[in-house]
Amino acid sequence: MFTLNCKGRLLVVDKPIVMGIINITPDSFYAGSRFEGIDNILRKAEQMLKDGASILDMGGQSTRPGSERVSEEEELNRLVMPVQMICKEFPESFLSIDTYYARVAKETVDAGASIVNDISAASMDAEMIPLVASLHVPYVLMHMKGSPDNMQVEPRYDNATKEVLDFFIFKVTELKKAGITDLIIDPGFGFGKTIQHNLEILRNLSLFKILDFPVLSGLSRKSTIYKTLGITAGESLNGTTVLNTISLMNGANILRVHDVKEAVQAITLFERYRHA
Repeated sequence: MFTLNCKGRLLVVDKPIVMGIINITPDSFYAGSRFEGIDNILRKAEQMLKDGASILDMGGQSTRPGSERVSEEEELNRLVMPVQMICKEFPESFLSIDTYYARVAKETVDAGASIVNDISAASMDAEMIPLVASLHVPYVLMHMKGSPDNMQVEPRYDNATKEVLDFFIFKVTELKKAGITDLIIDPGFGFGKTIQHNLEILRNLSLFKILDFPVLSGLSRKSTIYKTLGITAGESLNGTTVLNTISLMNGANILRVHDVKEAVQAITLFERYRHA
């Protein structure tokens, strides 16, 4: 069991939980995750919470391969009001902010968010680590090889699992020294990794349990699914459920998904199977 201190409220992870994706951006790789307009955002947040999401993960820019960087000002313009409104309408919710900008993290946490989800592991903003330490909120530490604009240009590893695990061992030590105590480990499926790298890391996901932090699996509707099956992201729900189930069987604690209801159902069946 893990407990995460989210600004004084404890998020207990005593069984796998779901993080629902809300992208406030016009160019996310999956059209079904794009939401604009406060009413649409609130409706989606309400539905995800009803469907069983434990965390809502809100992002103000796409980090798909080849995406162009959005300024921190634009990210703030997209995120602050929706964060405030969701926290007002659903005060029991736990909000995570998907950003690599320290300023965006600070202002959205001030607005009500309680988790920082940084794809860059603080490599894109040196102020991120001391900021998160000062905010005393959980930090999602993700592995990415390169940056969103170049990460899928022939990524290479001698041993993908070992290199990603070594990265986490080093970064966890660094973050603990900086005063960050609540961490979530995200191997970064699709971020500077080929389909083969992703599947290898998924097969070895249980090895990341040695870090003694919750492990997040974010495979929802990604290219590993739709390119392997020769379909589109919009047709990838079934494949997502398959890889989510494999993630659960290999020790994932958090599923980051576009489709909350189906992920919660997968967890329910997995838990029933595990305790049968």
